[in-house]
Amino acid sequence: MKIALLNHGCAKNLVDSELMLGLLAQKGHQITLDENDADIVVINTCSFIHDAEKESVQSILQIAQSGKKVIVTGCLPQKYKGDLKKAIPEISGMVGTSDLKEIADVVEKVANNERYVSKVSEKPDYVYPENIERQQITVGASSYIKIADGCNYHCGYCIIPNLRGEYHSRPIESIVDEAKALVQKGVTEIVLIAQDTTSYGIDLYGRQSLPKLLEELNKTDGLGWIRIMYAYPSQMTDELIDAIAKFDKVVKYIDLPLQHCNAEILKAMRRPVMDYEELIRKIRSKIPDVAVRTAFIVGYPGETDEQFNELYDFVKRVKFDKMGVFEYSREKNTVSYSMTEQIPAKVKKQRYNKLMKLQQKISREINETYVGKTIPCIVEGYTDDGVVLMRSGHDAPEIDGLVYASSADKAVPGDIENVYIERADEYDLYGILQ
Repeated sequence: MKIALLNHGCAKNLVDSELMLGLLAQKGHQITLDENDADIVVINTCSFIHDAEKESVQSILQIAQSGKKVIVTGCLPQKYKGDLKKAIPEISGMVGTSDLKEIADVVEKVANNERYVSKVSEKPDYVYPENIERQQITVGASSYIKIADGCNYHCGYCIIPNLRGEYHSRPIESIVDEAKALVQKGVTEIVLIAQDTTSYGIDLYGRQSLPKLLEELNKTDGLGWIRIMYAYPSQMTDELIDAIAKFDKVVKYIDLPLQHCNAEILKAMRRPVMDYEELIRKIRSKIPDVAVRTAFIVGYPGETDEQFNELYDFVKRVKFDKMGVFEYSREKNTVSYSMTEQIPAKVKKQRYNKLMKLQQKISREINETYVGKTIPCIVEGYTDDGVVLMRSGHDAPEIDGLVYASSADKAVPGDIENVYIERADEYDLYGILQ
């Protein structure tokens, strides 16, 4: 029985997909990444915002119409449970976010023509299945390691705690073992992910343990870079900032989604109300040559023009190295869903465009400071016309910019090489491999 898997959504979902493939391979199933070549297609879905949901649903309908058996996993079944099957009767099976270990059982029942199999826990409680070896969909220069799942925060716009349950950290030893195994496979950079990486260890060890984890990972032979994503502002402790500064393999890059800067809006979002400018100042003074990435939501219910302008001026002053902006998306079962002062779509779009235009200018100015410098970059691959595709330590895979380098010699994907930067645009750098 040939099984294909389609993954939607974030890097955390990608790891879940790879774990499910590992489980299926363990049971002797044949895996293919070509859905046309499969008997059963597993679709791992995302339900974070409406657009992501739409994309997942289109994928399910497309495969169902092709006559193949479809098993839907992840956030959509967790969110809608039986209603999803009612809406799309062609679905053969469903697996919830914390029921990954059931995938092989569901596949076997569907393969034996059981009409419909559902394994979706009423209340999700995601615990990482440590005994499964991930079957990686992509093995490149970098790979994600999920250090925890679930979330104990209840931000006003976010449905994740309902879909993933409470925060669960993995033991340090398991993460270090996984990092070593990835290095053996040729991975140079590991990217640590969770709904919030900075709360790592509090549930297991009684205190924030990301600094300790970084210390252990930093000892891994053959590992080039360690990158941390999804930090939570109130958990950016001095100890953590010092650890990022101190350990040589930890890239000087902090992904710190702040969501807004206005105290009223932050309160309405159920986010930490604190002096973010002071926090960024501290990070920059303690970690020389750090790049700070952030993300903001515009058009949150009740956001006035004045509050948006405050955010605009904040971005203008702080000059984030990297920045994402999201128009507020109204999601059922969140606090903000029933707030009365919803912002018109047109206003959200205008605010989004205004903030992104400002960031484009800032990003170009920052990128131009690299011109004339030589910086270490990781080799990702090649363009069709032989230009080396690379990434600096200040660029996370798949979300930030690239470095395009010309080279007389062959560069090996995964190697970290020095590049002399000759020019820059808003998002990318261009140079010569040294």
